[in-house]
Amino acid sequence: MHKILLVGNPNVGNVIISNYPGTTVDWTKGSVQIEGKIYELIDTPGTYSIEPTCEAEEVTAKQISEMKDNDIIINVVDATNLERNLYLTLGLLETGKPMLIALNLWDDTKHKGIDIDVEKLKKFLQVPVITTSGLTGTGIKNLIEEIKNAGNPNIHKHTTDEKWKDVGKLVMDVQKVKHRHHTIIEKFEDLTIKPVTGIPIAIIVLFLTFAVVGFIGEGLIKNLFDPLFENFYLPVIENLADVLKGNEILYKIFIGTLIDGKIDLFASLGALTSGVYIPLAAVLAYIIAFYLILGILEDSGYLPRLNVLTDSIFHKFGLHGFGIVPAILGLGCRVPGVMATRVFETRKQRFIAITMLAISVPCAAQTAALLSLWALTENFNYICVVFAILLFIYVINGILLNKFIKGESPEILLEIPPYRKPTLMVVLKKLWMRVKVFIFKAFPIIFLGVMLLNILDIIGLTDILAIIAETPFEILFGLPAVAALPLATGFLRKELAVGMLIPLVVSGALNMQQLIIASVLVVITFPCIATFGIMFKEMKKTDILLFVFIAAVNIIVVGVVLKILLMGI
Repeated sequence: MHKILLVGNPNVGNVIISNYPGTTVDWTKGSVQIEGKIYELIDTPGTYSIEPTCEAEEVTAKQISEMKDNDIIINVVDATNLERNLYLTLGLLETGKPMLIALNLWDDTKHKGIDIDVEKLKKFLQVPVITTSGLTGTGIKNLIEEIKNAGNPNIHKHTTDEKWKDVGKLVMDVQKVKHRHHTIIEKFEDLTIKPVTGIPIAIIVLFLTFAVVGFIGEGLIKNLFDPLFENFYLPVIENLADVLKGNEILYKIFIGTLIDGKIDLFASLGALTSGVYIPLAAVLAYIIAFYLILGILEDSGYLPRLNVLTDSIFHKFGLHGFGIVPAILGLGCRVPGVMATRVFETRKQRFIAITMLAISVPCAAQTAALLSLWALTENFNYICVVFAILLFIYVINGILLNKFIKGESPEILLEIPPYRKPTLMVVLKKLWMRVKVFIFKAFPIIFLGVMLLNILDIIGLTDILAIIAETPFEILFGLPAVAALPLATGFLRKELAVGMLIPLVVSGALNMQQLIIASVLVVITFPCIATFGIMFKEMKKTDILLFVFIAAVNIIVVGVVLKILLMGI
């Protein structure tokens, strides 16, 4: 199968998926049929040059180097920022690969008073140039029709200085910019980038983000998932429970424990009760809400502004403004958060960003489970204390790691895209891509994890673990021995570990101070197996060992300090 590579700078509005810094750090593929031929369509991470400066750009460079004779490059160029984009274009032309250019964001050129002579540009570059708008779909049909005419120019290689001179001459020849007054949106762009106004706006945006996520998540549970489970799923489980009553082992594994004499889909901890309800209702609702809002923030162009605003803060951690992207993605799922650290240039930066993320940033599933857990108590507002502690741990880890981890921390060179209206279909497609990963990858692990834990409980291993952990848990953390198992199972899935704290809350085995300690420790205890898997892929073995040591120190120090502060020595 022949390939079509979508290659462009970050923020050029690729047809397949928006490409803001950190949101696309690996290639995304699909397929398309053109004149009876099936092509593999690959959307590569944004890059400024075919000579990579970070791991994300290395992905693109590798895809280009592995192209075969009949593979094609579609160079997606931001028509509103021609000079910056054409440097990459000249580099791609020098590869000699069949190529055509999508002059994207063409509709924005009219709003900005930019006039581009497409025919002159086409003549100079010697490849087809098609004006497009990835958001509205304008020109996409023409782009597809021109694929068969992809040019294969014979251009000798230039030095960097020669390329920039050619770019400058070309832009002066083909582009004219008319004077016009700033629009309201452009004035707002300025407000969101200046610290005096941008920081308050950022605080409001983040507050509204989590408020809306909570509102949507709670609404989905109350108005959609709970009615579906109670009216359709619970009766089936109750009938199955009647069948399994004669077999205590199967009943324990699949139904779990009765709560007040009834099956509780949330708290019974059976594979078919909590193992299904928690991931597919209590957690999924908040994941849908989070990724919906994240998609809107990505496609609107706000995230790069947040990068700039937080740049000075993340310098304290040895990072730059890109550091906010892995953190925000990690609030959805730590796996893409870890992958997003590829935008960092040095090993030191990647290690610090991954360590801070993996230790103290709770994913959406875990956050949802924590919210549901604390909703069972009379002190729901104490969840704010838990998140404040996690934020403090995040900051302290960053400062200390920057001080003790050797290496360089280069400055950020970030381009700010204009604000754009998110397209509903694009946002929904990205939402489905992300939710699908949770449903088909995380849910089976949770379901099987609940089964495994119930089996371990039946054969008595959980009692043995409780006995072993009783003394250290009580002495170090002030927690009862029964809290050891939930913390240990966090390696499978964090939300599963939180779910296992529910019976302890319902039974009164944990008081408020202990619940705060347990909630924090569940988050900072070693990341789930999926996150560890991607960390093994992204980090060196020595860095993995160093991370394990740092994580272990965090668990002990944080647990002991919280016990002293909340419960006394």
